[in-house]
Amino acid sequence: MVGVCLAPQFIGELTYFLFLIHPLFFYYTVMLKKGLIQIYTGDGKGKTTAAFGLALRAAGQGNKVLIYQFLKPASLDIGERFALKLGTVRIRVEALDVEWDMAKSFDDKKQVAKAKTAISEALERLAQTAEKRFYDVLILDEIVFCLSKGLASLEKIKDLIERRDPCVEIVLTGRGATDELIAMADLVTEMKNIKHPFDKGIEARQGIEF
Repeated sequence: MVGVCLAPQFIGELTYFLFLIHPLFFYYTVMLKKGLIQIYTGDGKGKTTAAFGLALRAAGQGNKVLIYQFLKPASLDIGERFALKLGTVRIRVEALDVEWDMAKSFDDKKQVAKAKTAISEALERLAQTAEKRFYDVLILDEIVFCLSKGLASLEKIKDLIERRDPCVEIVLTGRGATDELIAMADLVTEMKNIKHPFDKGIEARQGIEF
């Protein structure tokens, strides 16, 4: 038998080569010992941005992350979604399968009723996902706003929180967090609008606001 000695330089090159082929080969999982409930709310910018940042951090530690976006249909041009499709991080993004226009849909009774039904069904599926721990971190983007506008029920959200596996982290984002919802959370951050370019008539910029 002929022994083979791999030079340190070769090992380094091999490691780099394997990383280029499949970065997930080097992922290790840091299991959450206890999952908490987080809320990002307020009228300031940055709620979804903060949630996506947390998702990247969790995925970087080997956790599986699901981001479910309410009132942001797949047809919307959203930069975060495109970026995640290009990478190999373990973050899955899904969107409620209901078209929604923030400026018009609230005045359409049929559209509101359709959204309520879809949101209720989505929360039930997400509760099952959290209960079985298919993902370590579950982000419900804009569900707080849905609750504040009567599109989602507090009972459904509470059921999801109570049924989840104890090690699943739940992040809820959106304006208008109610006292009842805040009471269920372990961490609540309020983004406060001090100054915004919208006030000067500057429209949302692709790559920054969406």
